Amino acid sequence: MDTDPKDVVEQAVQAAERSTRLNATVAITVAALATFMGICKVKDDNIAQAMQQAQADKLDHWAYYQARNLRQEVAEANTVQLELARPSATSASHAAAYDQAIERYRQLAADQARKKEELKSQAEEDQRRYEALNYRDDQFDLCDALLAIAIAMLAVTALTQLWALYWVALLPTGFGVLMGMAGLSGWHLHPEALVQLLS
Repeated sequence: MDTDPKDVVEQAVQAAERSTRLNATVAITVAALATFMGICKVKDDNIAQAMQQAQADKLDHWAYYQARNLRQEVAEANTVQLELARPSATSASHAAAYDQAIERYRQLAADQARKKEELKSQAEEDQRRYEALNYRDDQFDLCDALLAIAIAMLAVTALTQLWALYWVALLPTGFGVLMGMAGLSGWHLHPEALVQLLS
């Protein structure tokens, strides 16, 4: 049985057209994913900077909290010393001076206690802000990982010329884009098991 040269040429042209369509589809998909990853990277970098700032603020507030705590303890210790020394006052004016100093140190201790609690609240708020930002950072991390897997699979698709592999590559693509959109939009989508596995 002879093979018609025209059939061979037609089959070669059809194979080339299928290959060209697949390569064009892969190229467009990779370009779209790279663009999306770039946008997510900018947002993720901004979130990372905000996380660093929240962490620095928290450490500063706790350091100031400790300083206020020391000041409060010193003021309370001075109050106790003055209260113990007051009975030894030899005159009414001397006793009044003790009373003034005792009141001043009591007020100082109360002021430091109030400011200390404000700093504690600020430090706790900084921690909550850090955790909220970390939640979104995890979304972008998953987006990056999944889209990197998808791009690798698309590269293999271009080499093997298998449409089936292209469709399989769309699974990490879809989930990666979903996680990126969740990070960009502030959606509450956080696959805990997967995040814990990668942490």
